[in-house]
Order: sequence, then C-alpha cells, then structure tokens
Amino acid sequence: MTDKDIPVTEDELHAYIDNELPSERRGSVEAWLSTHPDDAERVQAWRAMAEALHARYDGVADEAVPKRLEIERLVRQPRKWMVGAAAAALLAFVAGGGVGWMARGASAAPSAFQDLTVDALDAHKLYVVEVRHPVEVPGSERAHLQQWLTKRCGWSVRAPVLDATGLKLVGGRLLPGPAGPASFLMYESPTGERFTLYTSRANTKTAQMRYTAAENSGAMYWSEDGVGYVLSGPTDKDRLNQVARLVYDQAEKAGG
Repeated sequence: MTDKDIPVTEDELHAYIDNELPSERRGSVEAWLSTHPDDAERVQAWRAMAEALHARYDGVADEAVPKRLEIERLVRQPRKWMVGAAAAALLAFVAGGGVGWMARGASAAPSAFQDLTVDALDAHKLYVVEVRHPVEVPGSERAHLQQWLTKRCGWSVRAPVLDATGLKLVGGRLLPGPAGPASFLMYESPTGERFTLYTSRANTKTAQMRYTAAENSGAMYWSEDGVGYVLSGPTDKDRLNQVARLVYDQAEKAGG
C-alpha cells in the first residue's frame, strides 16, 4: 500500500487545517478531500470556526488583566483556574477532534455552530471569573431557574444534576443567543473547577459532538432536536467527556 492509499484520519484532517501535517502526507490528504465531499465539508466548517474565533479573540492577547480580577485571584487562591485565563486560553482556540459516542447525527453545516460556540465562549470567559455575581438565579432555586429559562427560551431547559462528576449547580442566567434567547448554567467543584453549559437554538436538528481546546480552556459542542449545546471548562478531554455525556444522557431522558 502506498502512502496515498492510506485512509486519512480525523487527526490528520485537523493537522491539515493547522498546517502541522507532515509534508509527505499533505498531497494525500488533499487528494482524499477532492474525492470525499463529506470530509471536505467538515474541514471547511472547522476552518470557518477557527477563523471566526481568531477574529474574535486575537485582540485580547495584549490586554492587561483588570486590577479587580487580580485582587479576586489573590483572594481565591485555592481555585484551580486563573483569573483571566479563560480569555487568554481562547486566543488560539480552533475546532478540534470529534468525540464520537453520538454517531447517529448528521454533520453540521459550515456555519452551524460558529456563532453559537463563539457566543458561548464569550459568556464563559465573562462569567467564569466572577466571584460575587456569576449568575442571576442561584442553584438553590433550581425549580424556579428551570421554569423561568424554559418560559423565556421556548424549549424545555433542565439544569442537569452533575453530582456524580463532583459538580454542584452554582445557578444560571438568561443571555441573548445567535438565534434568540440562550440559557447559561454554571457548575463548580469543591476545588473551584468551573464548567458552564450554554444552550440556544441551532440551525441543525442533530449534529455530532465535537471537542476543542487551547491552553487552559476546552469545550464540547453538539446539537439535538434543534437545540445547540456548548459545555465549556478545563482542557482535560476525558473530564469534559465525562461531564458532557452526563449532560447529554439527562437531556435525552428528559426529551424522551
């Protein structure tokens, strides 16, 4: 079997986008894409998202961390994430590899998750560093929070119970999304590890889950029944996978 006959893997497709593919495989990948339109469409989608994220976050690199956030960082030493790290981590944020337990959905169109994911990351960056006001409605009012967000968003919003992963609901808030209202839920571990779950209407009914990460931030994003989900948190892929799967399983049971 010659090099050009070796099937192209998903890791190679991402390396191709990032210009990290060995030169001897580049021609083979390009030949593969010319005869595999589904993979070519996926590459186009990932590249479009990467360009949008770079456009949104590249300007943050030279910004100084506000003094208020520096003070909060010193006060909350036990927290595992650093103040301002979420913003810095997103500078090089690009679409990443697939997770794959949800293989039954159709592939997303090139712009399907672009606006939704960027908006979700903006919200994560903004609120994950907040100490006193990270949410509008506290987690102690879960029933009210779910009822309020469901009424405002127009679909059934449920705050997943993530105790099995060591995460407790901090609370949530209503945000503007790319296609209308969006729900935003925040969870925290005993060590200060924070995850946020952002949901909004998606322009694809069902799409496979994807993982993406850069430096200190990672995310899983997918859609189900016309609702897009973005789970943001630390870069640990296995950890994100664990939390995202529990979120997905509970959402599927609620929908069933």
